[in-house]
Amino acid sequence: MKLKIGFALLLSTVVALSSLPSFAAAGAVYTLNNSSSGNAVQVFSRSADGHILAAGMFATGGIGTGKGLGNQGALAMDEANSFLFAVNAGSDNISVFRIGENGLRLVDLVPSGGTQPISVTVSRKVLYVLNNGGAAGGRDTIAGFAVGANGHLKPIVSGLQLSGTSVGPAEIGFNNDGDILLVTEKATNNIDVFSVDDDGVAIGPSVVSSAGQTPFGFAFGKRNEVFVSDAFGGGANAGAVSSYVATDDRMLRTITGVGADKQSAPCWVAVTNDGRFAYTTNTASGNVSGYRVGFSGGLQLLNADGQSASTGTGSTPLDAAISNDSQFLYVLTPGTGNIQGFAISQDGSLTAITQTTGIAASGSGLVVR
Repeated sequence: MKLKIGFALLLSTVVALSSLPSFAAAGAVYTLNNSSSGNAVQVFSRSADGHILAAGMFATGGIGTGKGLGNQGALAMDEANSFLFAVNAGSDNISVFRIGENGLRLVDLVPSGGTQPISVTVSRKVLYVLNNGGAAGGRDTIAGFAVGANGHLKPIVSGLQLSGTSVGPAEIGFNNDGDILLVTEKATNNIDVFSVDDDGVAIGPSVVSSAGQTPFGFAFGKRNEVFVSDAFGGGANAGAVSSYVATDDRMLRTITGVGADKQSAPCWVAVTNDGRFAYTTNTASGNVSGYRVGFSGGLQLLNADGQSASTGTGSTPLDAAISNDSQFLYVLTPGTGNIQGFAISQDGSLTAITQTTGIAASGSGLVVR
């Protein structure tokens, strides 16, 4: 294991030194190539005006699957922007990187506590991973880890099951307070709700029927609202986003059930930090739909036709991420090998400002700092 990490560190250093741009000034955008011949994080520098530029590739020490993961959240970053966490779905482990001014440094590589990890989330020095074991004939589970000051992971709980076997899990995510975990299940139209105690131990799940079909990606809002994409099996122009509020008894109360976006296969969701706007990427339509979020969590389309921005024919937009200042939205579009960036206006409208190339067709996950 030490030799594997050492080799990955050496490769990361070589690649970083050969990369001219620095991404220390304003921020960075990260994605995962999910390669079956050697997984790696691709890094792009982010300028103050939102433009991005390739800034290196850093080996995870594990392998990906070389194909889409049907997920949201292959990458996660802690609140202090100190550590980046990545799934290695092909080698059943998790990589931890320390984020530095000149690149990423691999500090840990640990088993995921299950088979085929596809999504990670972190809060209050606790990390949870979602394992898509059903895809390999096993069980779909979650596992929790304590995150040490040096980024090393220590197991807390493993093998905690979802509502059944082969449920088609898509994402795991903490709420803002770190005391609730959600998992979406595409195959069952269920959402699993776990409570998390002060020691980081997840309890549950309570199983809630989704308001829409094929619940996929989600994001939490300012007041414990959660916004979930409803892919409706990829049906033409059948997509939607539903909003809920998480209650103290590990349940979800529906606010807006099936807020139609009139597009196809919405699978990923991002919400601005002020909670005013939510965006979903429509994978089959090649565009982004924006919603205005009411104080109580209600949803209203920003554009009557559901098209706030186009990512292009064949772009297959997947993960989306918003900068900490909520000025920019970035979208992973592996169908055309890009990450595309949009400026977010005061009214929530989107303007295309930047695009980079070199994204693998198997790419997954997107985080921004």
